[in-house]
Amino acid sequence: MLILTCPYCGINADETDLHGDGEAHIPRQGAGAAEDDFEAYLFHKKNPRGVHFERWRHVFGCGKWFHAARDTMTLEVFGTYKAQTFEPPKALINKIKKKRLDWEGYMK
Repeated sequence: MLILTCPYCGINADETDLHGDGEAHIPRQGAGAAEDDFEAYLFHKKNPRGVHFERWRHVFGCGKWFHAARDTMTLEVFGTYKAQTFEPPKALINKIKKKRLDWEGYMK
């Protein structure tokens, strides 16, 4: 079972207390966006094998959104951090690079 630590309330919550919402750090597109940009926003996600940055909501806890870095093949969680960041924290990136020597790094 997937267990994530909410960076706001500090609770270790399993996936039944959370709601996953896909890829983190993607540029949001609104009503005035070009059709190609809006289509890419809705349908063209990375979904890689390996390290992935995702959005989660602590539904049955504090209710806040946060980001998590995890390996999609092993379900290993590298860490979580607040949703108000534009890129993953450098300490988290370094932690991932130490464990996954072949990882190419965070790319937008």
